[in-house]
Amino acid sequence: MWLPSGLDIPLDSLLSVATDAARQGGAVLAECSRNGVHIELKQTINLVTNADHQAEQRIIDVIHAAFPDHPVLAEERGLSEPCPSRYKWVIDPLDGTTNFAHGFPAYCVSVGVECDGRAIIGVVYDPTRDELFTAQMGHGAYLNGIRISVSTTDHLDRALLVTGFAYNIRETTNNNLDHFARFALKVQGLRRTGTAALDLCYVAAARFDGFWEVTLNPWDMAAGVVILREAGGTVTDFKGAPHSIYGQELVASNGLIHQAMLDLLREDPTPS
Repeated sequence: MWLPSGLDIPLDSLLSVATDAARQGGAVLAECSRNGVHIELKQTINLVTNADHQAEQRIIDVIHAAFPDHPVLAEERGLSEPCPSRYKWVIDPLDGTTNFAHGFPAYCVSVGVECDGRAIIGVVYDPTRDELFTAQMGHGAYLNGIRISVSTTDHLDRALLVTGFAYNIRETTNNNLDHFARFALKVQGLRRTGTAALDLCYVAAARFDGFWEVTLNPWDMAAGVVILREAGGTVTDFKGAPHSIYGQELVASNGLIHQAMLDLLREDPTPS
């Protein structure tokens, strides 16, 4: 396993700040949920709320109070002023904005940390269930302090999978509908939660056996990928190549059904 060499900041310190930032972001979401949500449209079905902006600011304030020179890549404001640092924080203050705006309790805060371009810390906090998923590279994955690991399901016909659809589903043919139809006929069950970060954590915690999606952003994956890997899971692109959070494809699984998922994704959708 690759580990960053000569870390000048202990992993525990990074994890502590990431955890504090995620919890404080979650507190903002809870407060906004109680007091009312102001909704704006980025695109026809792509929402942003006051909670996104307020939680993002709170998270960045916590990070910069501890590490003022670390750049932050955030969903709503993009990359902060580049700094000569080995570290980069990648955050989503509200993964599952549409759910949140409708009062559907499936959303979270995601905080990831990279060092030398590799993800080393992942924290995902679900304020609706007070569930905190954490991981640091080489030290395992945890849910509320209890170690978690992926499932032992080894056949697709016994697997519960999860996926998602991008906001541009109406405008692009790369909309995941063909993959969804194929998997629906092969697996025990298929879900769509609307929050990729929690989907990755749920695979890590053996609540799902696998997850795939075609159009994701770095902040959707940065934390969850660390948590999944540290729980013993596998993550690649659709071709089985090493995964990058800066690519848009993702296949995540318990490892045992990974090749079967890849094979199904590669099937020619055109009937013979």
